[in-house]
Amino acid sequence: MNMDLDVLARFLVRAKVQAYAGEGSEVSSQRPGFKELEFIEGDWYYRDSYSGFFLAPGQEVVRYQGVPVWAMAYSGGMLPEFHGDTVFAKRTFTFLKQVLLRVEVSRPFRGPRFFQEGDFSYSDSSSGDLTDFVGTESISYRGKEVFRQRYIGGLIISK
Repeated sequence: MNMDLDVLARFLVRAKVQAYAGEGSEVSSQRPGFKELEFIEGDWYYRDSYSGFFLAPGQEVVRYQGVPVWAMAYSGGMLPEFHGDTVFAKRTFTFLKQVLLRVEVSRPFRGPRFFQEGDFSYSDSSSGDLTDFVGTESISYRGKEVFRQRYIGGLIISK
């Protein structure tokens, strides 16, 4: 399959803004115990599937005409000293959603390299591009790291 990477990147941005970051509604889970969100646009299909709260590993998959063409796995969340603090975790995740609304076509995996709002700041360090990438994102509150997540992904090339 010959993939137009710009079309894929633009679809990913729309999907991410509509799904988790945009408070998308959950769909019937294909995996018991997971929360799943989806976005469909023509022949394009996106699904984000994750489990947990304080630590919530998951996977995003894009299909084109039913064929998986791109995936990203992520793992991490609130640092251990904040496990159990549901109120603070929810505030942190609300900030994360604000960050993810700013996903860029040039780096359509997570948020911008840096974003700050009030007492929260976000930083993202990644290498690679849409076809093959790895990165770590971090959120700090008043200068102290409270959230960290790693991610890896890229194109899926079938036979």
